[in-house]
Amino acid sequence: MKNIKLIEVPSEIGAGTRGASLGIEAIKIAALDFMSNFFIHFPSEKIPTENRLLFEPIESPYAKRIKGIVTMYERVSKAVCDSLKNNFFPIVLSGDHSTAGATIAGIKMAKPKSKLGVIWIDAHADLHTPYTTPSGNLHGMPLAISIGTDNTECAVHEIDEHTQKYWNYLKHIGKIYPKILPEDIVLISLRDFEKEEKYLIEQYDMKVITTKEVRSKGTENIARSVIRYLSDCTDIYISFDVDSLDPSISKGTGTPVSNGLREREAEDLISKFMQNRKICCFEISEVNPTLDKENLMAEIAFHILQRSVNILLMS
Repeated sequence: MKNIKLIEVPSEIGAGTRGASLGIEAIKIAALDFMSNFFIHFPSEKIPTENRLLFEPIESPYAKRIKGIVTMYERVSKAVCDSLKNNFFPIVLSGDHSTAGATIAGIKMAKPKSKLGVIWIDAHADLHTPYTTPSGNLHGMPLAISIGTDNTECAVHEIDEHTQKYWNYLKHIGKIYPKILPEDIVLISLRDFEKEEKYLIEQYDMKVITTKEVRSKGTENIARSVIRYLSDCTDIYISFDVDSLDPSISKGTGTPVSNGLREREAEDLISKFMQNRKICCFEISEVNPTLDKENLMAEIAFHILQRSVNILLMS
């Protein structure tokens, strides 16, 4: 049985749409609505945010609020690292997805010798860099940070010295570089990405599993093939961005993309992954209740969270 610790990161400075910082409270409200005492069962740590930066002018147009992101990376990576070192299984609930790179850094800081695999369940590849970003939002960059790429081959922007310094700091945080190898990432339900990201996916021959494949092969087969694909890895982190779900289910996320997973598919898939002993951390990200009707996305996220934790407690 695993000791679970909840790490709450209500930060949204990496997103382009406001409201993701309220996602964690929305999931807690969903738990209350289901008469669940889930959130009083486990120790939790709430990471202070830099959300006040949302009210200040943007300094780096191609890496918005990157200074605040650096601070968040320091806090989140430390919290994740400490949890693992104290034999907790960290479950990270985050506002926007930018800090997933800090979660990955924290795992590597706690287990520097581990070969870390990443299961990235997301409509987006999050492989942009300040050199290629169409938006400047850092929630489109955590995997690029983690594999340590600038992707200057596809550069469309010139970066000022200041931005470059912070960007390099993010890639090297914890003095481990790179944190993960591109071949140790599996992208599930990916369907919205730019040519610059496609370049990296093809260059590194990264594994992509589409929504259609999940549907045609079934969650059981997909889970088995993913675990087999990552068999060289000693540890595996699962990052679940709720925009991997189809917007017909819920609009409660900042970047909805059609042709996503159904609630049951995501839940079954994550549950099957959670049965594997190599899974060392699970993250849920990008619930935005301000865009939703009746807190639906938070309810879905809570179901997935609860089922995943039940599996961990039984294992």
